[in-house]
Amino acid sequence: MKKLWDAWLKGAITIYCVLYTIVTLINSVGYLAMGIYEDPSGNWHEIDRAIIMFIGVSAYVLATKVPIKNLFIRAITVYVPTLLLVYGYIGLSGLREPLAESAYRDITINYTGLFLIVFLVVAIREIVRKRKNKS
Repeated sequence: MKKLWDAWLKGAITIYCVLYTIVTLINSVGYLAMGIYEDPSGNWHEIDRAIIMFIGVSAYVLATKVPIKNLFIRAITVYVPTLLLVYGYIGLSGLREPLAESAYRDITINYTGLFLIVFLVVAIREIVRKRKNKS
């Protein structure tokens, strides 16, 4: 278990906690700036954010650990199932309360944008590592 913790679990949990905290703070500051002192979506909104963030961090861990050398194929291999998982969660949350008409479009834009940013970071990191190893 210690190997698993040191290999990737510690980093993934740290990333998750830091990102969740940053996103929650940005959301809270935004509401406060608009004069809204309570989250209108309530506690479910926090749980939704936590689950979507978990899926996103899982995508990052997969993108860095899946043993596929071609970066584009690795990205598609990670992106498609994790986006489907996000869609599944959004669909399930629609059973709890009605979804906005743009719910799937919004999550697609947000998830794809974040995925592209993470993919670029991973790609640049791997390119830099390869250049260092060649030197």
